Amino acid sequence: MAENPMTEKEFRTLRRFIKPFSGLNSFVYKLTGGRLMGTFQGRPVMLVTMKGAKTGKKRTVPLMYVPYKEGVIVVGSQGGAPKSPVWVNNIRANPEIEVQYRDKKMRLRAREVDDLEKAEVWPVCVQHYHEYDDYQRRTDRNIPVFVCEPC
Repeated sequence: MAENPMTEKEFRTLRRFIKPFSGLNSFVYKLTGGRLMGTFQGRPVMLVTMKGAKTGKKRTVPLMYVPYKEGVIVVGSQGGAPKSPVWVNNIRANPEIEVQYRDKKMRLRAREVDDLEKAEVWPVCVQHYHEYDDYQRRTDRNIPVFVCEPC
């Protein structure tokens, strides 16, 4: 059982905050080439553009990331919320993504790691952002992790 799980009220409040903040963050990031809103809690943020799982329309979200080998790792933690962020469904359905870090863009292919590989990469993620361990303890869901590599 999760330790100190997020309440439904906390989750609803989080969801109301995330969408407008993500839109503002993406707008300012694009406008300034990531010079503004290019970090969150001191960690680098990149913009990830993917196709929507249902609509096929392009969706752009700001995400923290972990540099990894030739690409990056992204973690669907949503602060330990009981549900994964919407972008997780999008990236599962359409793993071809474009990422922008500052003014650099590149195409990557995302793949969700299995439990065995997660055991290897999770410590790398936690070393980069220690709150991930707290988030995993807060939820009963297995937080999804994606390794994104050059196409």
